[in-house]
Amino acid sequence: MKKTIIAVSLIAALSLSSCSAESSTSEQSSVQTTTATEAATETATAAPTTAATEHATAPQNEVGYEGMTEVGADELRDGDYRISVDSSSSMFKIADCILHVADGRMTADIIIASKSYDALYMGTEDEALSAADTITYTENESGQSVFSVPVEALDKEVQCAALSAKKQEWYGRTLVFRADSLPDEAFAKERYIAPSELGLEDGEYTVEVKLTGGSGKASIESPTTFTLEDGKATVKIVWSSDKYDKMVVEDGVFIPTVTDGHSVFEIPLMGFDYKMPVQAETTAMSEPHMIDYTLCFDSSTIEKCE
Repeated sequence: MKKTIIAVSLIAALSLSSCSAESSTSEQSSVQTTTATEAATETATAAPTTAATEHATAPQNEVGYEGMTEVGADELRDGDYRISVDSSSSMFKIADCILHVADGRMTADIIIASKSYDALYMGTEDEALSAADTITYTENESGQSVFSVPVEALDKEVQCAALSAKKQEWYGRTLVFRADSLPDEAFAKERYIAPSELGLEDGEYTVEVKLTGGSGKASIESPTTFTLEDGKATVKIVWSSDKYDKMVVEDGVFIPTVTDGHSVFEIPLMGFDYKMPVQAETTAMSEPHMIDYTLCFDSSTIEKCE
């Protein structure tokens, strides 16, 4: 009997030992599988995607306007003028710009409110990589970055590369220095046909007018009417909504009448066949906003009212 009990005990012990060994092997295999899976996952996660390594840029904006013609330094009077600048990059925000005209050359102080850029180069980002004449900034009294750059011409698309302060990478932009934002006295010659030069007699006329600027949602009535008296013209501007409560033309401020859901202004017509700069304040947003527009009156479409 004792021998039988001992034999059973030995078999049980061997069985337990075998189970323990199998369990250990299975557990080790499971750990190895898990480790391999984690490693594969980690490798896959760590591998950079093509999109992540691309030279990402901000959404691009349209610059300039249809039919623009280059304006050189020889067409302007010497002086310093505030000028508007279109930027193709929504990230490259120009707070202000001063144009300097002297001795047949133009330069501009581009003012950036932030410290986002260490340098500019008037050319492409590829050219900037090997350029020795990059432009660093000075700081004005307001703590803004001021880049003094050469200007080839106004109303022309010019390339500008900006060196990101954070990433130390060059990013290309397209800029247009807008001639239509300059005051009339900046031009050496009259840039438009004055009403008095058309040889028209006093009276009421119609003329086609084109509005540019803003978001493109607003419109004005065309053709519209203007009244000529003693060589000076006053034109009626009828907006597509009644949300415009003020217009500014040169130094004059004009208040509308509201007729059938339209803001109607009577403003001076400075000249024909050029983009006459005006401002209009809209109340359609959460708070009033003054927006820059241009009005172009086509002298070839003038007709006398009967």
